[in-house]
Amino acid sequence: MMKRIRLLSIPALVFGIAMLFGTVALAASYTLFGNAMLVSPGNASPTAVQLSSTCPGGPSQCFANNTFTFSGVDFTVPAGLTVAGLNNLSTDYNFSAGGCGGGSPRFQVNVTNGTPSGTGNIFMYIGPPPTYSPCTLGIWQNSGNLAAPVNLVDTSQLPLGTFYDPYSVAQTKYGSYQVTGIQLVADGGWAVPGNNQTLRADNVAINNDVTTFESAETCKKGGWEQFTSAPGPFKNQGQCVSYFSKNK
Repeated sequence: MMKRIRLLSIPALVFGIAMLFGTVALAASYTLFGNAMLVSPGNASPTAVQLSSTCPGGPSQCFANNTFTFSGVDFTVPAGLTVAGLNNLSTDYNFSAGGCGGGSPRFQVNVTNGTPSGTGNIFMYIGPPPTYSPCTLGIWQNSGNLAAPVNLVDTSQLPLGTFYDPYSVAQTKYGSYQVTGIQLVADGGWAVPGNNQTLRADNVAINNDVTTFESAETCKKGGWEQFTSAPGPFKNQGQCVSYFSKNK
């Protein structure tokens, strides 16, 4: 019951904030919002994004005192992308506090058919279904492809949507809807032990594009040697710098 209540309120708030921050740097492949920050190390790379959500004193206090925090990454998506064309969505993740809970962390896919009633989010939750909790702390894991046909997704914000549809059904219902944005969000501090949810995310795949949160700068001072998997390994610093300079 708590999960259903939260999904009708917090995602709408985070969606609005993500859209606001997403307008700041349209040329970038992603924009951080809330408490999100780049940290080191990542998963077989120098850099990851850290997402956190806190709720001091628990739900009864943090919402009343406006001390609830959240964070996320807003990804730029290709023009013309539709729900039918979104077939791969995944991330590596590693929890340091709280674990998963309260429908978080999740991908939220912003979609529209051009009408107010046909505009909303498809939510894809990270963690073991059907409760999407608990999640093991302290190890890197992969979410698997959350846009796989059999994966359950939440389409309750859309016409005839439900908790939960197989993604193949969602693609049948909403295949022509335009994807206007994708966020990776953590806002479950209210629902996890200690009221602190903190994780690192890396290697976010949206179809064939993978965001590793690196730049040419992270190749320096031996950073290139940390790429033990794709897009590495690199032979030297110059090859690493060249890769990220060409693939901003």
